[in-house]
Amino acid sequence: MPTNKIWYLRKRPIGDVSAGDLELVTEAMAPVADGMVRVRTIYLSLDPTNRIWMSDMDAYLPPVELNAPMRGGSIGVVEESGTDAVPVGSLVNTGLATWALYNDLPADAVNVLPSLPGVPLTAFMGPLGATGMTAYFGLLDIGAPKPGETLVVSAAAGAVGSMVGQIGKIKGCRVVGIAGSDAKCRWLTDVAGFDAAINYKTEDVGAALEQHCPDGIDINFENVGGPIMEAVIARLNDFSRMPLCGLISTYNADPEANTGPKNFDNLLMRRTKLQGFIVIDYLDRFGEGAAAMATWLMEGKIRYETDIVEGLEHAPDAMARLFTGANLGKLVLKVSDAPA
Repeated sequence: MPTNKIWYLRKRPIGDVSAGDLELVTEAMAPVADGMVRVRTIYLSLDPTNRIWMSDMDAYLPPVELNAPMRGGSIGVVEESGTDAVPVGSLVNTGLATWALYNDLPADAVNVLPSLPGVPLTAFMGPLGATGMTAYFGLLDIGAPKPGETLVVSAAAGAVGSMVGQIGKIKGCRVVGIAGSDAKCRWLTDVAGFDAAINYKTEDVGAALEQHCPDGIDINFENVGGPIMEAVIARLNDFSRMPLCGLISTYNADPEANTGPKNFDNLLMRRTKLQGFIVIDYLDRFGEGAAAMATWLMEGKIRYETDIVEGLEHAPDAMARLFTGANLGKLVLKVSDAPA
């Protein structure tokens, strides 16, 4: 019988994910049932939300149960099919599957990917995938950018932040990114077209925001939380907007710690609209977002990077790159080769 390799969640991490929290298991696979497809994973998406799913915190999806396969999104190729609707050889987005070499899924749970000339498969994990949709809907629906406004993006060199800033430029905003290295800041200004970038590890963020946002901040696309969020809140304009996409600085923190922001009252004084959102809120509009992002990508208005780590066995270590700031752009794990 064929065998599969699957990561199982054995313990809920305390702080950083450590050895023993996850276990890679080899197990036999049953035959593919009618109406199901067997998808060999090519790329596994690694995202900050993976860490949330490992905990038992109240979140938008139930936590992964202990001794159950770790949850994750992926792109793969159909190697066996129990239906004519999704033939063998189809490249598909699995939606929420598992950290595994193979996933057996209902045929109606996968989406066959279109073939776009000159567009690599990794783009469907970046600008044409959930990453791009998060940036698109979060900024345009909640941030509501207007030409001439100032947009600040935290974790700006990450998968979502880098897309947000470029969409902001397309919409006529002045865009300032906050990232964690000089190399990332150079990429933001020289490649992604941001107007300015701040290295939060070497600069006084508040002073740098004063310099680069002389007219205040109209939109804060928040990915980080903590002191960086506080520095932005202190400089918001009246009737500003804050799409709250993530709080990555808190995910590995002590849950009893008070991570702020301490100046939350300024959101009242500035009459700021703060709205948390999750990309699955917009599933019924993904066609709209994907069409816009594909057009901008083809026109050369969107640039993106993919940080690829190879080997399913490296999944937990690779995920740690998200929390150390080691990745530039979308972090993915290459599990197997794409069809020739």
